[in-house]
Amino acid sequence: MKRLPVALNGPTDPGPKVVALGGGHGLASTLTALRRVTDQITAVVGVADDGGSSGRLRGEFGILPPGDLRMALAALCGDDTWGRTWQRVIQHRFGGSGELSGHSLGNLLITALWEETGDPVAGLEWVGALLEAQGRVLPCSLQPLEIVAQVRGVNPHSQDVITEVRGQVEIASTPGSVVSISLEPSRPQACPQAVDAVRDAEVIILGPGSWFTSVLPHLLIPDLAKAIIESPAQRILVMNVAPHEDTETAGIPVAEHLDFLRAAAPAIRLDAVIADPRHIEDADALRHACAEFGAQLVLEQVAYSRGERPGAHDPDRLAVAFRTSLLG
Repeated sequence: MKRLPVALNGPTDPGPKVVALGGGHGLASTLTALRRVTDQITAVVGVADDGGSSGRLRGEFGILPPGDLRMALAALCGDDTWGRTWQRVIQHRFGGSGELSGHSLGNLLITALWEETGDPVAGLEWVGALLEAQGRVLPCSLQPLEIVAQVRGVNPHSQDVITEVRGQVEIASTPGSVVSISLEPSRPQACPQAVDAVRDAEVIILGPGSWFTSVLPHLLIPDLAKAIIESPAQRILVMNVAPHEDTETAGIPVAEHLDFLRAAAPAIRLDAVIADPRHIEDADALRHACAEFGAQLVLEQVAYSRGERPGAHDPDRLAVAFRTSLLG
């Protein structure tokens, strides 16, 4: 496995150029961990969210859903007073029962700067500058995407029937088992700056996150997938913790999650797969599945301890696992 320089709070070494792909809380955990490892971070964020504040703004203004982009920016805020303050401000969600109820201030700020600049990337750069974000945040595509899933057993009385389920919110809560996913439009345009970042990266990280709605969609964008597959960068996959509590993957053995990855991008190779041994039912099966991708299985305790934040990655522990993977 390739060995790369890793920033260890030294005065001169900025660490490797890392691109992290995903969305939601999983990507936020990755970015928070990466800030302990390197100063050169780019987040490439999914744009298929159709629920909550993001869904409302997407429907009203025809824009990219801003919520996951906001969460990535918040994760990259500094640990000083300015950073901690702005992190709270952009995550602030309005209460009450009026038109602003449920909206996040950060979502509104991003929407405003998109209207001012007329450019999704430029608008995010302005927000990042205001927050003094310690990294760059880019959308995976410049057009809003819709995830379409083929799901078996939506109707409990017809377990073998395949049903089409559309939209991130519906897929994330479907009672059936996802068989496959696709995107609409079927060949979406990748964000050019995201493709450039991937091609320039020394490390590419996928996951953790909702498997079908946050991780795999990036591999269904042709130009972005091509850049990931062809990149000489080290590729690291972070498996979810408590995967059986995620309705998207409930009942699917962890090793079989990689089958869906292979279906989305048959040519992809991996260098390392990070998994928490406390959340793996069969480490040998997962190790064998990793080997088919050319990957080393890195077993590290990356989840919070029991009772802290169930089902979530601990950024401090995840940072240690990244160092293990990068340094071999």
